[in-house]
Amino acid sequence: MANRDIGFSLWLDFIERDYLKEEFGKLLERGVVSGATSNPAIFASAISKSPAYQEQLKSLKGKSPKEKYEALAIEDIKRAAQLLRPCYDKCNDGYISIEVDPSLSNDTKATVDEARRLFKAIGEPNVMIKIPATQAGYEAMSELMADGISINATLVFSPKQAKQCFTAMTKGIAKGEVDGSCRVEGVISVFVSRFDRLLDDELEQNGITPHKTGIYNAAKIYNMIENSDVSNIRTLFASTSVKGDNLPADYYVTELVAPHSINTTPLNTINAYLDTKNQNIALPIDDTIINGYFINLEDNGFNMEEIYKELLVDGLKAFEDAFNDMLKGLEEK
Repeated sequence: MANRDIGFSLWLDFIERDYLKEEFGKLLERGVVSGATSNPAIFASAISKSPAYQEQLKSLKGKSPKEKYEALAIEDIKRAAQLLRPCYDKCNDGYISIEVDPSLSNDTKATVDEARRLFKAIGEPNVMIKIPATQAGYEAMSELMADGISINATLVFSPKQAKQCFTAMTKGIAKGEVDGSCRVEGVISVFVSRFDRLLDDELEQNGITPHKTGIYNAAKIYNMIENSDVSNIRTLFASTSVKGDNLPADYYVTELVAPHSINTTPLNTINAYLDTKNQNIALPIDDTIINGYFINLEDNGFNMEEIYKELLVDGLKAFEDAFNDMLKGLEEK
């Protein structure tokens, strides 16, 4: 269960039309989650596996694959936003995110144009536009937040990326306040488990405890964001599901419970966390401990800057591949 007393929120990293009709509302009523996130892979899986989209797809015959995707996604995001609106109106999160086309990650103008178009088409204030943390993305974040559009900065791996997201967001928020924009919030989505999947085998070969790099990296970024003390920008811990059986299913939730933060994760991970009834606060971790961990990695030949770069490149490619695979699937529908 999310810990409201410290400002720790759980968001559901899943969206599917039939689930939205009943089960999602029940999850909200129980106070388990207070927001949700989506991405191209989630939509691709939902559209390919669920019969709930077939009727609308019939009405979209003759449309391009991207037009079909957007029509389906806009309807789902709009419904999710409406279900989350009571949370939003109480200033208790209440956001659902939708990602811009990942192929636009190096084009600021195209990103801004698509974000504005999607936000207007959905027509709900509690929608966050998800934008990858690239140079073009930072500029887009600033411009959109100045317009009063809330932003989910995604694919954040390095403290440098997080700092650039934070700077862009604060710039946009400040401009929006001058221009009289409405409520606007930002989350910086720090990816966690991908570090461990990439590094753990090699760490163990070097006698270094595995399963810690993603946690310490996320903790470092969390400290940086919290020390800046901006209430409407929060750390969102993403990529927090466990792959394989070598860790408890809720590992990347319990190890990152922190004040003024969000963890977005699939339903099975949320259920595993609820089953433990663990409400212990895990963060912050002292910076000296975090820095010591990364110094030890560097001393053992691990170049974090290269690792950050590799994870970002791989992440962008994975998002683009998922999006393109979904569009290919829609060509036949």
